[in-house]
Amino acid sequence: MASLLIVDDEPNILTTLRRALELEGYVVEVAGSGRIALEKARAKAFDGVLLDVAMPEMDGLATLKALRELNGELPVMMMSGNATLATAVEATKLGACDFMEKPLTTDKVLITVQNALKLARLEREAEVERAERRRTFAHYLVGSSPRMKRIFDTIAKAAPSTGRVLITGERGTGKELIARAIHEHSKRKDGPFVKLNCAAIPGELIESELFGHEKGSFTGATQQRRGKFEQAHGGTLFLDEIGDMDVGAQAKVLRVLQENEIERVGGADTIRVDVRVIAATNKDLKTEIQKGRFRADLYDRLNVVPIEVPPLRDHKEDVPSLVDHFLEQACAANGKRKLGVTAPAMSLLMQHDWPGNVRELRNHVERIVIFAETTTIGEEDVQAALPGVKTVRARYQRGTALKDLVASAEREIVLAALEANAHHIANSARELGLERSHLYKKMRALGINHRATDDGGDGGSDGDGDADPEIAGR
Repeated sequence: MASLLIVDDEPNILTTLRRALELEGYVVEVAGSGRIALEKARAKAFDGVLLDVAMPEMDGLATLKALRELNGELPVMMMSGNATLATAVEATKLGACDFMEKPLTTDKVLITVQNALKLARLEREAEVERAERRRTFAHYLVGSSPRMKRIFDTIAKAAPSTGRVLITGERGTGKELIARAIHEHSKRKDGPFVKLNCAAIPGELIESELFGHEKGSFTGATQQRRGKFEQAHGGTLFLDEIGDMDVGAQAKVLRVLQENEIERVGGADTIRVDVRVIAATNKDLKTEIQKGRFRADLYDRLNVVPIEVPPLRDHKEDVPSLVDHFLEQACAANGKRKLGVTAPAMSLLMQHDWPGNVRELRNHVERIVIFAETTTIGEEDVQAALPGVKTVRARYQRGTALKDLVASAEREIVLAALEANAHHIANSARELGLERSHLYKKMRALGINHRATDDGGDGGSDGDGDADPEIAGR
């Protein structure tokens, strides 16, 4: 049961209130002065305080201020026999949750205490939920690469604004997480976050999903239904895979964005809505516009703040952080202590191109955790989950010198870097942490004679007087 502290310099009031509250099951302590009350509050956490205003030495307002400094969420109910409006106002400013005039009645005290504790509990629960949402989405958006930092910066700037956001990127890159992060850091964070996957809804039902319908408006409409725009009123509507939305529905969405009002299917009444729209797609909408599958005017309305999410293969330096994060989640979900990862195993994970992006990486990490038999993830564990990735042991051949094995591995790495960068020498060198001239020399030594593009060069020289090699095909 809740614990209460009663503070009053009149012993009879302390005795009466204590008896009444203990009969209701509360755990009660009393203090005859503000000084004693503070000593008790420092030694023990109370769920609520009943505090007299007029007390010698340290009055109730001074005690209230000190109590709130100790615990800013502590519900304090003031009591006074000669209260003035100015006193009540000052107590409210200092954080008092209620003000009772003496003489007190048992019913009045019990109702006041009950309401104050209930309100405090609801506020704590709401703050815990908000903090959990903020922690969750901030924690999910993992990455420290320059490209991810730019996205985080865009989120921070866009979230407090009213601008619509269009998020583009391949499947599995985390577009919904970005949308949720924008919502959670916006002025609408206490409003609803409603999502609709446009690709998952048949064309004949998309308007009902978006705008709702009236009873009897079509076969199967047995009752009135609120659509996603109404459900998101005061909050955010996330339209995922908007590139798959029917063109007819696109026109009606455009009208909502222009007029901020909807009509349910089969209805005649206009309904005002206050919704921030965030859209996402894995399609190239400019190409879709050229093919007549997406409206250019809707694209212009949605694309106020564009966010392009890179595929994981373009920021592999974030793989270790993501692996660590997913390991923590997977181990907790499967009742295991967090596993370690060997450097060779992490190297293998970073070699993979992850066509399914972050989602694919998360699934593989969970699979590795489920089948792991030791406390450390090694090359064999990764190889079992990703059979296509070659380990160093797989490359080893008896009778082959170490320098030849190293050269072979280096050649594969350089070729992979060139392929990942469309055979652009400067970009490949930058990713490998080499000077262009050093990369050229390495390529010559490894027998890589391919033609590559290079737009950031030094006039065709490798820096030491040698001409750039011709690089054209493997």
